[in-house]
Amino acid sequence: MSSNPMHSSGEWVKSSYSGNGGANCVEWAPAHARAHGVVLVRDSKQTNRPPLTLSLQGWIGLVEYARNTHTWSAQSSQSLD
Repeated sequence: MSSNPMHSSGEWVKSSYSGNGGANCVEWAPAHARAHGVVLVRDSKQTNRPPLTLSLQGWIGLVEYARNTHTWSAQSSQSLD
């Protein structure tokens, strides 16, 4: 296994908020975050591209935004039915 987290598929976890049956997946590297204090995020369909590097606070903000947006989107689509 490569030590470069960009190419090491064993270190990446798909987001539970990825939509479209998993087709729109975002992955993150929790082991890298624990070891280095920064969170790497990437598009699971384009793993050869450099990951986005976030501070822990930036990661927390992104997750909170995704949760709030996901909840809002689900509520909005239900109210349109």
